[in-house]
Amino acid sequence: MRLYYFIKSSFIILLLPVVLLLLTGNNSIAQSADSTEQFRVGFSSLFKVTSTGDNLKPFQFQLNAKGISFIESYMEKQGPALLKMKTWARPYFNLYDQILTNNGIPVELKYLSVIESSLVSNLVSWAGAAGPWQIMPEEAKRLGLKLLPTDERTDYYKSTQAACTILKELYAEFGDWLLVVAAYNGGAGRMRQVIKKKGNNDFWQIQYELPLETRNHVKKFIATHYVFEEDALWASGSLNTKARPENSKSDNTLYEQVVISGRYKLAVIAATIKFPENQLAQLNPLMEKTLSQGKPYNLTIPKDRLEIFEAHKKEILQASIKGLYEIK
Repeated sequence: MRLYYFIKSSFIILLLPVVLLLLTGNNSIAQSADSTEQFRVGFSSLFKVTSTGDNLKPFQFQLNAKGISFIESYMEKQGPALLKMKTWARPYFNLYDQILTNNGIPVELKYLSVIESSLVSNLVSWAGAAGPWQIMPEEAKRLGLKLLPTDERTDYYKSTQAACTILKELYAEFGDWLLVVAAYNGGAGRMRQVIKKKGNNDFWQIQYELPLETRNHVKKFIATHYVFEEDALWASGSLNTKARPENSKSDNTLYEQVVISGRYKLAVIAATIKFPENQLAQLNPLMEKTLSQGKPYNLTIPKDRLEIFEAHKKEILQASIKGLYEIK
């Protein structure tokens, strides 16, 4: 379907300028002496920017036509759901941002979890990959995640830490985030073979040597990235002549983990710290099951509510236990 059709919709009218930025030639990210700072710069590999010499239009962004037809089709199907996710997924993204930043990885990599699982913690693929980051059993064991009796790949905090290790390993080898996204899906071994065969590490040049699923995975990532990253583009100055959308304001909540033991109930914790129960449950999907087995649990909680939790810890536990024995 042609591009002009999409411009008619308010969704594409809002996002069209961004696609011209994100569907660009894939330049390699230059290595920096301070690799952590280089990681945090983010996705320069998604941009091909040339100086125009014009003070009114200082930059020129070049569209890579190889991706546009796929992105149009994908956004027609997935765009509305992704826009809704900008609101309900904030607790997940806040947690991801914190962990990714602590590991020196661009926060934009959180969108890899979106295309891997739609942020569903208990999703299991036909190949056995599980959790929000779809980690395979062998990788989980290598990275210290337990599969039994409770599968820690479904824990948002632990699985994100493990995914960070994988992402850093892939970036250390391939030096470009689009290739990292491709290798995360299709495997580092296949990526090595393709780069060696083609003598090229430009995703757009080697994409047709990759499986269809893998190259589409990268394009899904790009599409998802530009839906969520309007703020980043405004901050970079790329779209500084436009008004910032009201719905792009971010929630900067940070999270902490605290070890708890005993039969705590999510509902009681949420009511005490005045935090939505459904969001707390999403951040801690295995809490009540783990505690019921007599095991400690790493509770993920908003940083600004931790002091309230600690101050009322005993009362929360007492109320939780009392609730277990109430006659329904």
